[in-house]
Amino acid sequence: TPRARAVKPAAEADEPLDQNFVRKHALEQAAEMGVSIRDAATRVFSNAAGSYSANVGLAIENGGWESEGQLQDQFIGRKGFAFNSDKPGMLDQQTELFKAALSTVDVTFQNLDSSEISLSDVSHYYDSDPTKVVQGLRKDGRKPAAMMADTTTANAQVRTLAETVRLDARTKLLNPKFYEGMLNSGYEGTREITKRLRNTMGWSATSGDVDNFVYEDANDTFIKDPEMQARLLETNPNAFRDMVTTFLEANGRGYWDTDEENIDRLQELYQEVEDRIEGVGSS
Repeated sequence: TPRARAVKPAAEADEPLDQNFVRKHALEQAAEMGVSIRDAATRVFSNAAGSYSANVGLAIENGGWESEGQLQDQFIGRKGFAFNSDKPGMLDQQTELFKAALSTVDVTFQNLDSSEISLSDVSHYYDSDPTKVVQGLRKDGRKPAAMMADTTTANAQVRTLAETVRLDARTKLLNPKFYEGMLNSGYEGTREITKRLRNTMGWSATSGDVDNFVYEDANDTFIKDPEMQARLLETNPNAFRDMVTTFLEANGRGYWDTDEENIDRLQELYQEVEDRIEGVGSS
């Protein structure tokens, strides 16, 4: 790719290190790893040919992950294939080079390029988010600044990831126009609400940039209100059970700090919904 071709000459340029950080870091990494400066300057990575995603979204959707470390290892393992301008068309697995490059990152950046698909609509945005991966690899353990560009309108805006997640929650998950519209559409609508809650938790797992109030307000809206509870349960019991599970998981994983009363209510609700789905007590 043009980007892969551009980095190596920058690393080899005879320039002061305080003016050329590509060269500075490539020299350090070449010395640490015992490789050439051209190899150390590898900066464009992706999946293996024919492969897609880090499968982080899949793990979070299924709830089948032990720790954030597992998600981060998955990201590094699946995304650590290098574009090499010295070997056009080849993608080599270069996990250690990938980790070395990520370990010097100060800012992570993603582009929102569709007004139809927002941060919580799909899992692929957080699946590609390396914020906590970088934090785990940096020698100082500092979390990088995470930024999002919204280029869906003529007036492109760059916001922090935390601001973008906050805005998305207020526009979708916590917006009465959104969730009432979804509920009015029936069975599939309830599943869509639950999906957005789980995708929000995905951002907690990969970045830690979800405010506590998002979970708290969502709990107030969908769980504390008995009338809303009943509507969700009637419309799609399975999706409602998944919603209750997601709230409990968010609390259990430390993403949502709330009072015991809320957790007790959720645990009781889970059993009630489970019994209903299984047909316990029905005649």
